Amino acid sequence: MNQNPPLELAAFARNLRSGIWLLGVTCWVFGLIDRSLDALADGYLSGIEITQILTVSFFLVGWLLLKPASLKFSRKINHSA
Repeated sequence: MNQNPPLELAAFARNLRSGIWLLGVTCWVFGLIDRSLDALADGYLSGIEITQILTVSFFLVGWLLLKPASLKFSRKINHSA
């Protein structure tokens, strides 16, 4: 029986999961920088701006904790037959 398609599918799923996680980290960091610069642009921090910064920070930390296992431990798949 041919075992390559399940291995290829598993590798694709792992790469897709890692790519989505990295895209999410990039988006949350951009959002945090955007909210911080917007809040500090006028030199006055309002309660809403502080709440927005804390919310984005909370989601960024939560997203970082959802790191896929494939990025935590580098695993190599043996493609030899």
